[in-house]
Amino acid sequence: MSDNIGNRIAARAKELQDPMIAFLRDIVAARGLSGQEEACVRRVAREMEAVGFDEVQIDPLGNVLGRIGNGPRVFAFDAHMDTVDVGDLTQWHCDPFVGKVEDGKVFGRGSVDQKAGMAGMVYAGKIMKEMGLLDGCQVWMTGTVMEEDCDGLCWHYILNEKRLAPELVVSTEPTNLRINRGQRGRMEIRVRVKGRSCHGSMPHLGDNAIYKIAPAIGAIEKLNERLKDDAFLGKGTCTISWIGCKTPSLCAVPAEAEFHIDRRLTVGETRESALAEVEAAMKDAGVEAEVFTLTYREKAWTGLEYPMDKYYPTWVLDENHPALQAAQRAFATTANRPAEISRWNFSTNGVAIMGLHGVSCLGFGPGREEIAHMADEYVPIDDVVAACAFYAALPHELMNG
Repeated sequence: MSDNIGNRIAARAKELQDPMIAFLRDIVAARGLSGQEEACVRRVAREMEAVGFDEVQIDPLGNVLGRIGNGPRVFAFDAHMDTVDVGDLTQWHCDPFVGKVEDGKVFGRGSVDQKAGMAGMVYAGKIMKEMGLLDGCQVWMTGTVMEEDCDGLCWHYILNEKRLAPELVVSTEPTNLRINRGQRGRMEIRVRVKGRSCHGSMPHLGDNAIYKIAPAIGAIEKLNERLKDDAFLGKGTCTISWIGCKTPSLCAVPAEAEFHIDRRLTVGETRESALAEVEAAMKDAGVEAEVFTLTYREKAWTGLEYPMDKYYPTWVLDENHPALQAAQRAFATTANRPAEISRWNFSTNGVAIMGLHGVSCLGFGPGREEIAHMADEYVPIDDVVAACAFYAALPHELMNG
């Protein structure tokens, strides 16, 4: 792509700033936790139709899929439509569901995580079609569901059920306008210990399960210190994020206790290796425990339940991959500066796209990931426009690089 075309794409994205940001504000206002995304999904579908997408559909899980172009090569861009809750409203300086514009930013829950990516994607589709940038390819823009509760479930469904078969998926999660080529994986591990209940006035007659997990907790803390490291993705980690018990009453010795481990997986770590490490740590601590992963079983807004094991594999796109090289060219021609290459700290739908299914994936999104889930969440408007230009330029670079 010539610099001239890149500059024209960037200029057109800037011209479309007002309707793009109005659309972003609308979808910020269309609130929706995981499993409650219908209003946002339908608003996205209407915008796709309004700007001239060739096909718009909502699949049985509730994802909205919009297509532009008809060529044989298939690329996709993804943004999840669900958000986390707002938390303590007193920490917000504005209503989190109006998309307030202030100081060159759009504020609101989901603004950066990650409805800004969707706004940029939809208007990039408009630019691609207007400027004839789709020769030989078709591009699908996906507004996906349930990512916050079960990252990757939406794309596990899309790929497993053969709704789409792209050769590359671009996640538009926030990257601060860097090109991300990977992330640590994660898994949710549960450790359960059994005891024996009795009346709380005579604890010597029972076997308190909470006391039994005490050395197990210390063992997990020590395990974290010796996990693998990777020069690019960083260190694997584990931390206990919840403790609970089962007891007949508050006047009884608990018969069962368990805790939840948030395990982040770096290169070379797998479900099997992570479970084996926890089992070994329990054995070394002298704790007889059941160690297992959880399964996500919740209904989508459509009513469909599509269970998924809560194991989300690590993924890394090779630094010499042609798609990464095309992305660097697309950024340079639209931003007039070299791209930075990085990785996410948090988890994305890439765990299913590339981690489970082996479809090439990279990331580029407006705003900073550190702002996600915070009160006064925001995204810079200039970032949304820049991301739109990058998205519009990338398929052409992939086809002509």
